[in-house]
Amino acid sequence: MSVKKDLSGRRYVEAQAEIPGMPEQVWDAIATGPGVSSWFVPTEKNEDGTVVSHFGPGMDAVARETAWDPPRRFAAEGEGFGPGCPPLATEWIVEAKDGEHCIVRVVHSLFTDKDDWDNQLEQIESGWPDYFRILYLYRQHFSGQYAQLHQFLEITPKPAAEFWDKLALPIPATVQQGSSSGHPNQQIFLTNDPPGLAHLFAMKCGPQTMVSLRLYQFGGEPIDETEWRQWLHTRV
Repeated sequence: MSVKKDLSGRRYVEAQAEIPGMPEQVWDAIATGPGVSSWFVPTEKNEDGTVVSHFGPGMDAVARETAWDPPRRFAAEGEGFGPGCPPLATEWIVEAKDGEHCIVRVVHSLFTDKDDWDNQLEQIESGWPDYFRILYLYRQHFSGQYAQLHQFLEITPKPAAEFWDKLALPIPATVQQGSSSGHPNQQIFLTNDPPGLAHLFAMKCGPQTMVSLRLYQFGGEPIDETEWRQWLHTRV
């Protein structure tokens, strides 16, 4: 993976995946707040065109829509990666492949001749294959439904190698995908009780490790968030 450049001065990365569904169905999953919250992070799309993605406490990403052409394309622009960084532009494109699948493509762009933020662009690119796997499972198993998303986060000074093997979901589940080149310490689950999906991962953030557990629940009895939060806390 590497940052691409074009003659306009744009530096960009992109990722794509084949997703089950007709364009209108896939569009609902990537372009509405309830749809995005069913496979990514809690997301709000407001009437003023702002999109807020909640990655965790104090980690909100805010963008504003700059293009809207359902069910084919939309674009948004948000804050960059820090002081001096230009705005980060994001474009989503949906293309029908056949009667049952679409190609979904996402492009992240910076207009700059500096390479100061290439590492951050590459980190974003490396994360999409895993989220696209979750999107695929969502469309495959829970079409037409929206998730109740539970998000838990822990920060620890321990390296992931010290505790990763102790992390395992205490509910019946089928492991769908394990480690990847982008995030080696992670698992994606198809859960049975309650029915849904789960994404568990640990990644290095400076001198510390961030551990995240997201449960996408589609039906069943509401879970006890306090119990799950304590479960994660005692294992890292």
